[in-house]
Amino acid sequence: MAADGGRGRLPANLATFATLLLLASLLVQWTGTQLGSQMVALGERLWPGYAVELREEPTPPVEPSVAEAAAKAEAAAAKTDDDALNDDLLGDLEEGAAAPADSAKEKAAGDGGAEDDLLDDLLADVPGAKSEAELAAEKRAAALADYEQERVAYDSAVARRTAAVKAFAAVDLGLLAIFTWLSGHFGPIFIILLGIGGAVATAGRHHISLRPIRGRRSDRAAQGASLVANLLLIASVVANQRSRAAAGTGGDAAGLESGLWIAAFAVMALINVVHLARPRDGEGDGDGEVGSLRALLSVPLYVTMALISGAYFLVAEGYVAGLAVYLEKLLGNVQLYLQVGLYIWVGMLLKRTRLASLAFAVVRPWRLPPELLAIVVVILAAVPTAYSGASGIFVIAAGALIFRELAAAGARPSLALASTAMSGSMGVVLSPCLLVVIISYLSPVRSDELFEWGRWVFLLSAGLFALIVLLTRQGPLRPSPRADAWPRSGAALRGLLPHVVIFAAVLLVARLLFKIGLDVTSAAFLLPLALLPMLAYDRRHRRRAAATGDEADEGPLAPAPGDSTAFAATAETTTHVGALLLLMALSVCLGGVIERADVVALFPDAFTSPFAGMGALMVVLVLIGMVMDPYGAVILVQATLTGAAVASGIDLLHFWMVVLVAFELGYLTPPVALNHLLARQVIGDAAEASASAAEAGASLWRRHERYLLPITVMALTLVLVAFVPLLLR
Repeated sequence: MAADGGRGRLPANLATFATLLLLASLLVQWTGTQLGSQMVALGERLWPGYAVELREEPTPPVEPSVAEAAAKAEAAAAKTDDDALNDDLLGDLEEGAAAPADSAKEKAAGDGGAEDDLLDDLLADVPGAKSEAELAAEKRAAALADYEQERVAYDSAVARRTAAVKAFAAVDLGLLAIFTWLSGHFGPIFIILLGIGGAVATAGRHHISLRPIRGRRSDRAAQGASLVANLLLIASVVANQRSRAAAGTGGDAAGLESGLWIAAFAVMALINVVHLARPRDGEGDGDGEVGSLRALLSVPLYVTMALISGAYFLVAEGYVAGLAVYLEKLLGNVQLYLQVGLYIWVGMLLKRTRLASLAFAVVRPWRLPPELLAIVVVILAAVPTAYSGASGIFVIAAGALIFRELAAAGARPSLALASTAMSGSMGVVLSPCLLVVIISYLSPVRSDELFEWGRWVFLLSAGLFALIVLLTRQGPLRPSPRADAWPRSGAALRGLLPHVVIFAAVLLVARLLFKIGLDVTSAAFLLPLALLPMLAYDRRHRRRAAATGDEADEGPLAPAPGDSTAFAATAETTTHVGALLLLMALSVCLGGVIERADVVALFPDAFTSPFAGMGALMVVLVLIGMVMDPYGAVILVQATLTGAAVASGIDLLHFWMVVLVAFELGYLTPPVALNHLLARQVIGDAAEASASAAEAGASLWRRHERYLLPITVMALTLVLVAFVPLLLR
């Protein structure tokens, strides 16, 4: 199956269509939720009292006579019981007159009855006191008055519920039911999305691994390990469901989710069996022991995490259901992971519009030096990264665009790869990054404080990147513009204008209808709603240009006409969603193992000085960043390391800034280097091979620039962010 999801095959097309429906349902749910409140407000403006009186069919009031009869019956029954009790007490008093009282309790009861009779006689003699009949009449009159008011309000509501009101309310309540149902089924939607994407990625051998599958040996190693991991996950889910059923906590929702998990892993396991029976043909992986070890590098990372976590739960705790329990915890933040899918879809939609091509076409005629263009691209990429919430998501979404344009501008392959891998690393500290918002939710540190210091960290990392790129440049920094640079740039700007208008129109509609703007909570939903009409406009533009023979210079990023569709974008999205979400899901399980095994207990509760504590924390944080997704890693750090930081005299605000930078360094550092793996996922293996071939025989820096450049920049940033505030303090 091709990287685009196997376009042209019926199963792949069905998977793509299902993914499109799931992603569209998320947009429908969000749009409907925003629209629902506005519909109620509109109903109030059109028909005052709509929300309370007219939205639903009014209920007729109950006549007071019915309620009064029931109340009288209850009062009569209560009075009968009281009379019987009083008769018994009086009888006892009469017997006590002929003989001494049997007990102090009976005497007290007799005295109480006499006092009640005396009180009734006194009240009867009080001037103006009302009898029981008069009080009952007043209560009935008040009840009738209330009933009349309710009846008038009911009649008014019935009269005001005209055909227009009923139609409006029917649409309002119908949409509310749909949106409420979707909101209550985010868990199943996520599992289905992950299962479809995981199956497509398994079928196409596109899971994220340290080394791509290149022959029979690596294919068999990857498929065999994947089969064991998927069967282990199935066994864990089954064990968890049985334990919940035995405890009486396995409801219908839990049963549905368990069934979907089992189905997802079962399909992937079946595909593994098929691949084992028909392994990939290709060049060998080497001979002997060395070849076998190299083949193990092709095992998907999610499989490695599942095997490590599953082995711990089975051997150390005898807890078969451990993996499933942490998969359930993943659903506690299911909206975050669904937004990951939407952001990847945004990247694939953007890839098929002319937006990126035209944006680069503005500067292409000026022939900027590749190093200068790389600096501009990486710094500008920080803005969309702040909205996507994580650097890895941005690399998946836009990495191919950045690499291909830098390569077309003449950048050496190693520089293009390095820039692509760290294109999102600088934006995670900028507003309105969701990761920072989660940190502020988990800890006492306010998000505005984090964003304020994040701007300084961004400027520091951007300055270091620019400095190192300029110091290691190969040619001069002087641009060599074309003679017609101005006309070409102007034409590109004119081509961009319709896209800007579409984007502004979507934001304006959102502001007018929903009273919201583009922020961390709305970006994942507004961006697809803006890119879909852009894609439709570009398809129409390309057809018109092809008919007239007036093709614009869109550069190397212009997609083929057949690929510039939302369906093609969704096909590629399916593969990347499955690969990334499975990695995130099993990363949560691995984080659970780290927490349950008390690995952090080996870490001291406090250090003798803030400098010693900061140095040790830096190492641990980088290691966590190498093996866990950012959302799960933040939760783990909050639960395990913040106490040691505070006890060592490190300010929490300072600590969390170090956490963010250390994570980014971990995502860029081998042997895992997740951002590099994600870049290879979207660029392809050929780019890595071409980079190695182009730099053969060069200096150490040139041969490994794709790793050394990002590591150097983020390591220097981490050291400065970690220790300079301590020195200044």
